[in-house]
Amino acid sequence: MDFAQIVQTIAIYAIPVLFAITVHEAAHGYAARHYGDNTAYMLGRITLNPVKHIDPLGTIAMPLLLYFATSGAFLFGYAKPVPVNFSRLRNPKRDMVWVALAGPGANLIQAVLWTVLLYVLVAVGIEERFFLQMCRAGIMVNLVMFAFNLFPLPPLDGGRILVGLLPWKQAELVSRVEPWGFFIVMALVISGVVGNLWLRPLMSLTNSAIELLLTPLRMLIL
Repeated sequence: MDFAQIVQTIAIYAIPVLFAITVHEAAHGYAARHYGDNTAYMLGRITLNPVKHIDPLGTIAMPLLLYFATSGAFLFGYAKPVPVNFSRLRNPKRDMVWVALAGPGANLIQAVLWTVLLYVLVAVGIEERFFLQMCRAGIMVNLVMFAFNLFPLPPLDGGRILVGLLPWKQAELVSRVEPWGFFIVMALVISGVVGNLWLRPLMSLTNSAIELLLTPLRMLIL
């Protein structure tokens, strides 16, 4: 992969990635505030300013390093987590589910919007590859974030949702995994378990659902 192609790929993905992580984290903060915890609001994290959510290591250094090291075959990164004090939520166990769902939900909505934008660009005859590729990147990035964050293991959103839905005894057992959850998830990602058994099937199912949802629009304008 030559330098020009690398620069073009980064340019195509930059805006979708920034929107994906920014809205995802802001949604967590907004949901937490709605249910009684002002921690994120007091720290200025309920904002669409991407600088507030960028982690220098996880958002910039790690994805770039993996991109160059694997020629784009494997990418991983993360944003600065929005702080949530679950004990301040009006109903911690129940509201934890909605706070956790807010992030992936924001990515699902963005995937729908990028798909709509792609349909509109094609409908009006715009053939500029850069913009079409950016829309496709926006769809893929948000589908990845949606599916990956729903993996049912703390500290991912899916793990917090699972803890909120399980009875107290089982929820406590699952929550004990959290200190090692990141390393377990990384091991499962590297071994291909997450990608093959969770990420790709859920992304494919979600993408099909979005296309089905937008079928009337596609038939109307294309």
